[in-house]
Amino acid sequence: MHPIERLRYVARASGAPHEMLVRETASALAAFGSDPAGLITACRRVVARQPTSGPVWWLAARVLTAPEPMREAWDAVEEMENDPTAKELSYALDDAATVCILGWPDQVSFALARRGDLEVLVIDSLGEGSGLVRRLLDAEIDAVDVPPIGVGAAAVDADVVILEASAVGPDAFLAIAGSRAAAASARQAGVPVWLVAGVGRLMPARMWAALAAKVDVEDPWDADDEIVPLELVDRVVGPAGLESVADAIGRTDCPVAPELFVQL
Repeated sequence: MHPIERLRYVARASGAPHEMLVRETASALAAFGSDPAGLITACRRVVARQPTSGPVWWLAARVLTAPEPMREAWDAVEEMENDPTAKELSYALDDAATVCILGWPDQVSFALARRGDLEVLVIDSLGEGSGLVRRLLDAEIDAVDVPPIGVGAAAVDADVVILEASAVGPDAFLAIAGSRAAAASARQAGVPVWLVAGVGRLMPARMWAALAAKVDVEDPWDADDEIVPLELVDRVVGPAGLESVADAIGRTDCPVAPELFVQL
């Protein structure tokens, strides 16, 4: 496949897991390894088409700021594929806990599949939750399909609300629509809120501002993703395990690449 066509394929894969997006993006960018100007344009193009994927921004920033861009790209892919976040979440959950989640979060669903003693309340956000419920039930995991209108009730009834971020900034994070309502309901009821933020999600202020600006839409109630204040989160689960919010955001490893701030 021609490099430009491959980039278009990556750009279309908006519903793909972040791990796959990073791998496919790295593969597409490899064609521009000896073309610095083309590499910059390619990184801008992928980020423009995947504005809500923190890992894609993270990969592009690493590639553009590294002395050996292609080696850096494949190092990032390896780090993403070896991300221990799902395993750490599985270890951190209490026995027989009732957890509330939204949609079909990649890392959270892997963690739940490792546990057979949980009750999972799945909010059917964006129509994604029902499929996960069927998958969990097939794995003999107790799961309940909750319509979006029940997000508040499910959050209050759970032992913990678990949200998955696609990107995290210094004071907010990006997650599936309905996450703010779930977090606010849980906070009001004293139910802990955990944020799952795996490799490539933690962004420095300038990178986060660039991403957040692309998420801003005229009618936010119609958006698939929303920005949620970190003040609604009690703990963060990442590659280092369960941590305080302050400790987690201090682990930001995404470099700042000003080249990505230019609009195509």
